[in-house]
Amino acid sequence: MGVSANREKSDTPSKILSDIKIRNLKPKEKLYKVSDFDGLYIAVKPNGSKLWRLKYRIDGRVKTYSIGVYPAVSLAQARKARDAARVQIAQGIDPSEVKQEEKLIRREAQGHTFAKIGLEFLDKQRKEGKSKATLDKTEYHLKMANKDFGKKPITEITAPMILKTLRKVEAKGNYETAHRLRARIGSIFRYAVASGVAETDPTYALRDALIRPTRVHRAAITDPKALGQLLNAIDAFEGQTTTRIGLQLLALLAQRPGESRHAKWQEFDLEENVWSIPAEKMKMRRDHSIPLPEQARQILHELRKFTGHSEFLFPSLRSVKRPMSENTLNAALRRMGYSGEEMTAHGFRASFSTLANESSLWNPDAIERALAHVEKNEVRRAYARGEHWDERVRLANWWAMELDGFRQIG
Repeated sequence: MGVSANREKSDTPSKILSDIKIRNLKPKEKLYKVSDFDGLYIAVKPNGSKLWRLKYRIDGRVKTYSIGVYPAVSLAQARKARDAARVQIAQGIDPSEVKQEEKLIRREAQGHTFAKIGLEFLDKQRKEGKSKATLDKTEYHLKMANKDFGKKPITEITAPMILKTLRKVEAKGNYETAHRLRARIGSIFRYAVASGVAETDPTYALRDALIRPTRVHRAAITDPKALGQLLNAIDAFEGQTTTRIGLQLLALLAQRPGESRHAKWQEFDLEENVWSIPAEKMKMRRDHSIPLPEQARQILHELRKFTGHSEFLFPSLRSVKRPMSENTLNAALRRMGYSGEEMTAHGFRASFSTLANESSLWNPDAIERALAHVEKNEVRRAYARGEHWDERVRLANWWAMELDGFRQIG
C-alpha cells in the first residue's frame, strides 16, 4: 500500500505557514495554493475564502482531502486533522471515504428522528391490534416527548434530555404520568434498537430518578347496606336512561367501564345468556365471555328499545356512531352525591371482588376470571386450563340476587 506526501527536505521541517501569513493572503483572479508541510496546504479562492486541503497518495492514486475553512478551522486544528488523516493513510484507510461515510451516517441519522420512530412504533401497535385506549395513550405521550426532542435524531437523545422532560411533568405533581411517559419513551427506544437505528435505551438509567407515586386504589363501596343505598339511588336516577342502565349493568357484571361503554349489540347472545368481548377490546388482549343473569337480560331488553338502532349499547348523545363519553358514568355518580373518594364507575369491580371473596362460596380463580384477570404465574396459568364457566354462571346469578338483597336493606 503506497503512501507519500509532500515533505520539507529536513527531518523536522519548519512550519511554513503562520496565522499572520494566512491572514495576509489576498485573493487573486484564480484560485491559488500555499503549502504548509506533509501535504497540507491552504487554497485561496477568488472570493477570499481560504480552504484547508491535504494532498495524499493512496493505492497509487493522488487524492485531495477537505479539512475545513479558515479561520473556523485554525492552523493548529488543520495540522491535527492532517496528522490524523496520515495515520489512516498509513493503515491503508482512505480518509476521504471515511468522511463521506460519516456524512451519510449523519444524514441518515437526521432522518431517524424520535418523532419519526415514534410514529413507526404507533403504526406497529395499530397492526398488532392494540386497543384505541392504548393507541390514544401512545399518541398523548408522543406529543409530550416531541415538544422537547421530537426533531432530534434518536441517536443524539440522552438520558439527561429525557429526564428534563420528565421533570416538567413531575413539577405539576403528575408522578404517575411521568413514570408512564418514561416507560413509553423506553418502548420507542427499544423498538429503535430492534430496528437497528439506535444502540441503547437511555431510559434504563432513569428507573430510580423519578418520584415514586403513591398508589391510590379506586374508591369503591364494599359495605352491603351502603352499596344497597347506591343501587337504589341509581334505580331512581332522573338523568339519561342509558346512563342509568349503564351503571346498573356495571354493578351486575363488574366489567371495566371502557368495555361497557364500547359494548356492541352484536356481542350479546340473549338466548344463550352470554356477552362475548373480542380480545382487541380487552385490556389483557384475550377473548372474554360473561354469563348474563336474568336481571341483566331484562335490563338489556329495556335498553334495546332506546339504542337498538345503534351498533353500540351506549351511543354518544351527539352521534350513534360513537360510544358515550368516558366521563358520563362518573359524572352521574357525582350528581347522585357520591364523590370520587367514595365511589367510581370502576369501583363496582372492587365491590364485586371484595364481597364475593368474603362470602367464601366461590373459587378465587372463578372470581378472577369473572374480572378478566390473567394469572401472572405462567406455570400456574398453564395448569388452570378451565375457564370455571359453570361456576361463573352460578356466581353471576348469585351476585345479581345479592344486589337485589342489598337494595332491600339499603
